[in-house]
Amino acid sequence: MANLKDIRTRIASVKSTQQVTNAMKMVSAAKLRKAQDAIIQIRPYADKLNEILTNVNSNFDSDVDNKYADRKNKDRILIIAISSNRGLCGGFNSNVVKKATELYTQTFEDYSKMGKVDIVAIGKKAVDGLKSKGIKVNKSFNELYDNLSYASVSEIAQWLMDQYASGDYDHVELIYNQFKNAAFQNLVSEQFLPVGHRGASANKTRKVVHKANYLFEPSIQEIAEKIIPQSLRTQLFKAILDSVASEHGARMTAMHKATDNATSLMRELKLKYNQARQASITNEILEIVSGANAMKG
Repeated sequence: MANLKDIRTRIASVKSTQQVTNAMKMVSAAKLRKAQDAIIQIRPYADKLNEILTNVNSNFDSDVDNKYADRKNKDRILIIAISSNRGLCGGFNSNVVKKATELYTQTFEDYSKMGKVDIVAIGKKAVDGLKSKGIKVNKSFNELYDNLSYASVSEIAQWLMDQYASGDYDHVELIYNQFKNAAFQNLVSEQFLPVGHRGASANKTRKVVHKANYLFEPSIQEIAEKIIPQSLRTQLFKAILDSVASEHGARMTAMHKATDNATSLMRELKLKYNQARQASITNEILEIVSGANAMKG
């Protein structure tokens, strides 16, 4: 029979863990509400802007200098993996790492063998996860979450646009968790650059956008120079907001399950403790009775 003191120690330890996980669940729930409001507000704007951009892009001709357009020959690939800086959120981060690894070792295998695939991570967990698999992370933006804003994300988006425009990369792929609800996040891998028929490729489906006829004013060249960077900044900001909301939802769900498991374990330990205590009392009674009988004899 287990020692009563050991069982009491375990009960106290599990109770402490239960309090911590329950507190983390409540904190994540509060953060989730704010993050969910943010992504719900920006998503219609971002989707509509992307639809307009796709339609406008289909009207560009060879006379338009679109430095973000598709190139016939792809030589260098850039993968952007968006994770979190903290763990304890189920498979949220591991799924991003798994998808980035799949792109690096399978989808773009020929390029990676020639050293023509680079990875940029947004979030410490993506950096740690990829390094553990022997994949080099060329650049990281872990500090972004310390002061997340449209302005800070725009700087990263501009850096990506500059890298593409200068010819350093010919394709930029974005990996992140798209927020659905607190219990479910959809892992998305989508084309960030070049600009074109962009969309989620996690399930190999793309939204069909019908070509529209536009009367351009000012010139189509000026529109290309303004609307494309604006759309790219917004798309990256939306992806990061999606990831943040997904992180809080995943952590809240994970901590809820951990709290339930701790509660269940405490019930089992208390039952075990009562059984051990009852057995101890029974043994003491037997010893007293045996001692009394021995004295009578």
